[in-house]
Amino acid sequence: MTTQVRPTGVTILAILALIGGVFGLIGGLGLIAGGALLGGMVGGGAGVALGGLAFVFGIATLGLAIAELFFAYGAWGLKPWGWALGIIIALASIVLSVIVAVMSGDIISGLISQVISLVIAGVILYYLNTPAVKAAFGRA
Repeated sequence: MTTQVRPTGVTILAILALIGGVFGLIGGLGLIAGGALLGGMVGGGAGVALGGLAFVFGIATLGLAIAELFFAYGAWGLKPWGWALGIIIALASIVLSVIVAVMSGDIISGLISQVISLVIAGVILYYLNTPAVKAAFGRA
């Protein structure tokens, strides 16, 4: 049985996903708790809407954070499902960046503000689809 050597880029992605996942858990919990607190402070219909929106974004952030932690584990161990999860997370990042741009009110300036997120997700998609990385995950 041959052991596969983890590419340096995959190691970097795994470490960054671990860090992002931990901070995402903290941020998601903060959104849920802070949104409820802020919604209560604002009061009325606006407070309910604000609290509800923060709750929804908090749940989404927690879900993405958990996915990043699973990806970190899968990438570190070169699990075949880790590759697929990395692709899904990068695609979700692109979709979320576009949603944030659209919600900003001005799509052009919103997309410009999301350029870094879009470029990083694109680079990760490209990297995960290189033959060497796919082979490392057993996907070649």
